[in-house]
Amino acid sequence: MSIPQSGGGPIENFAQLAELLDSGSKPKSEWRIGTEHEKFGWLTDTRAPLPYAGDRSISALFAGLQSFGWTPVSEGDNIIGMTRRGANISLEPGGQFELSGAPLENLHQGAEELQNHLDEVRSIADPLGIKFMGIGAAPEWSSETMPVMPKGRYRLMTDYMGRVGTHGTQMMYRTCTVQVNLDYASEVDMVKKLRVALALQPVATALFASSPFFDGKPNGHKSWRSRIWRGLDNARTGMLPFAFDQGFGFQQYVDWVLDAPMYFVYRDGKYINALGQSFRDFLNGKLPALPGEKPTLSDWADHMTTVFPEARVKKYIEMRGADCGDQAHIDALPAFWVGLMYDDAALDAAWDLVKGFDADTREGLRINASVSALQAEANGVKLLDLARAAVGLSHAGLAARGLDEQRYLAPLVQNLATEKTQADRWLDLYNGAWGKNLTPIYEASSL
Repeated sequence: MSIPQSGGGPIENFAQLAELLDSGSKPKSEWRIGTEHEKFGWLTDTRAPLPYAGDRSISALFAGLQSFGWTPVSEGDNIIGMTRRGANISLEPGGQFELSGAPLENLHQGAEELQNHLDEVRSIADPLGIKFMGIGAAPEWSSETMPVMPKGRYRLMTDYMGRVGTHGTQMMYRTCTVQVNLDYASEVDMVKKLRVALALQPVATALFASSPFFDGKPNGHKSWRSRIWRGLDNARTGMLPFAFDQGFGFQQYVDWVLDAPMYFVYRDGKYINALGQSFRDFLNGKLPALPGEKPTLSDWADHMTTVFPEARVKKYIEMRGADCGDQAHIDALPAFWVGLMYDDAALDAAWDLVKGFDADTREGLRINASVSALQAEANGVKLLDLARAAVGLSHAGLAARGLDEQRYLAPLVQNLATEKTQADRWLDLYNGAWGKNLTPIYEASSL
């Protein structure tokens, strides 16, 4: 989840909303890679989720990380995150420990950043009997056992999610993802990248599927995390079929975000309840939560973080379709998308792969990828074939960068060779060596 945005004065005209997105455009020489991943902390003696406070807790980890130069970020009396040299550590609602990496030039720097982060966290966590799982959904913990982080944004969202959809609180408290944030050169470049990102997001869902268990048993899906996003809140999620309409651009994306009901307004360190209210009313000074007040650009930036499509536009594009996994898969996620997005030939070829898909095919692949991963298909499109083609293009795109980054695709190449994902391998173990006992998955998924 995003931290409150800052900067930007009052919104004086409607055009500023799209201009904020356009301001993210930058030349290829300035494109960067920002990887984020979430992970579940657990206590090794009880396998209970990591609480916020106490001797063995998130607070204890935050205290220890300060010795590595991390600066605390507080909300009220509670530390709710940390920052260091362009990177952030933040908390998801159920205590998922998230690293939002700094904008980096290449995948080697990203892999080094991840290794350094895990080394630092382990040096504090190991003596306390704390470990972390790289997995898409909590395999056993119930909603009642999950800790609740002391963040005002999450208190508002929890109430609202329970009223507008079927799986919102499961998403908030019991899932983990890995995503990458990538740049665009212009509006035209953003449109092409967003379309490819949306159409190929089911491939990422399949290749990174690692959430076949929930509530202590198999859930019938390879990526339950992906299933949870369907029906969560249709006003702010999904595959954005309008992004494929002729004439789509920054303004059309802005119009969609404006139609998403608000969650909050952030003022003076507090979240003001604006649940279900309209940002359009806010622009006109008619927001019930703040009568007579008009928004700032930081309010708009905050509101853009409350929509959750499979690929999201801010001043960059976020790829949001993958479960978190082991360290190699965390490194592989940015590699997959960088190879496709940051090489012109690969991007053009990727668009050729998917430009014939209609909205029903794209949505069908999304749905079936959550159920069957690489065995999914929709309207005659076999996801395994599409994944092989996409990974091949990504490999070529990375090779063209000339930095020997294609090695990070290794776990995806292995998944395709065996036609099995992490979810498939864990299901095989569950039904075989584990004797339908999920206790081993804590160590098996340990980061």
